[in-house]
Amino acid sequence: MGECSPRLRRILDWMESLDRWGYVTAGLSLLLLGMLVFVHAWYIFLAKSSQIGLLPAGLKLLNDLLLVIILLELFRTVVRFLQTEVLSLEPYLAVGVIACTRRVLTASAELSHQPSITSEQFYQYLMDVGLNVAVIMVLVVGVFLVRQRPERPAPAPS
Repeated sequence: MGECSPRLRRILDWMESLDRWGYVTAGLSLLLLGMLVFVHAWYIFLAKSSQIGLLPAGLKLLNDLLLVIILLELFRTVVRFLQTEVLSLEPYLAVGVIACTRRVLTASAELSHQPSITSEQFYQYLMDVGLNVAVIMVLVVGVFLVRQRPERPAPAPS
């Protein structure tokens, strides 16, 4: 690519600065949201566990804590990108595994708290869990493949 004009260079620098600030604000938002969900989840657990029972409240807390882990993993990915300017695939695969695990737990909790279920509901549950487990397996294979690929040499400074 050829050299660009000084005016275009200033515009591009300004756009890169806005991009960076976009990542900073998104990262801070993920961190703040994660902290709020964490506090709210524990508040609900402590307030409702005596009313609805320890197991349902615990499952809800676990579901919310897994959401917090997802938010923190995304926050960490943003921080890593801001530090290195390299976007890594592995954290997104980990988020997918956590999200699918969260869905399996949620579906199990929903099913276990229904007074009676039809065979159609049970079949739907099995399909949902089976699909999520299949996605987890594919994502785990993806993590394995990402970790097996050779490291790229760092670009030489210009």
